[in-house]
Amino acid sequence: MVLSKSKGFTLVEIMIVVAIIALLAAIAIPNLLRAKLNANDSLAKSTLRAVSTASESYAVTSNGNYPLDITSLTGASPAFLNTPFYCGLTISGYVYTCSFTIASYTIVATPVTVGTTGTTTMSISTGGVLLP
Repeated sequence: MVLSKSKGFTLVEIMIVVAIIALLAAIAIPNLLRAKLNANDSLAKSTLRAVSTASESYAVTSNGNYPLDITSLTGASPAFLNTPFYCGLTISGYVYTCSFTIASYTIVATPVTVGTTGTTTMSISTGGVLLP
């Protein structure tokens, strides 16, 4: 009588593979979350700089007067700012607050949850001064 060997994995082999996958996931997931946090921070800085540049350009063409609202930047022809309407919205984990007067402007980006959606509150004001 000839005995045939059955093919397949043993329970120990499967448990080792599952343990290795769990270890790799434990290493990779925090790095992925940190990358998302850094991406949100970079987008917030970029957005603040874009609105600031548009406001400064508006002032140059308007005898030194800054826009009174965001629609002055997006509704001009040609538009000073082609990006979506940021003021008052939450985008990629940051809430944007805009304040415009004829002599100045301030745009603030505040993370919805510090440490989860963003690292710190950032603002940019007249003259393009970005404060983290």
